[in-house]
Amino acid sequence: MVAATGIAVGAGKGHVVTKRDLAPRPSRRKGFQSKSVKEVRDLIREVAGLAPYEKRIIELLKVGKDKRALKVAKKKLGTHLRGKKKREEMANVLRKQQKAAHK
Repeated sequence: MVAATGIAVGAGKGHVVTKRDLAPRPSRRKGFQSKSVKEVRDLIREVAGLAPYEKRIIELLKVGKDKRALKVAKKKLGTHLRGKKKREEMANVLRKQQKAAHK
């Protein structure tokens, strides 16, 4: 965008004004996970454990069927992106389980 020139026509037409620094709108925070929310969700996951479909995804990942795991996740969650995110999350859970088993 071209800066205003004070002239009525052309690319930079319009009254010359100084740009104000505004505080960010609350909508800019949408999707940001706070520390307390993360801790609560981790605690719930620890207490409640995994859903049956999540256990199935982990089993598929154990035998190397990544694509099938994605298909299961996608069918359950509705979109490709959510499925990919869930598959990655379950792969991390599986890695943690395997690391704990080796100790």
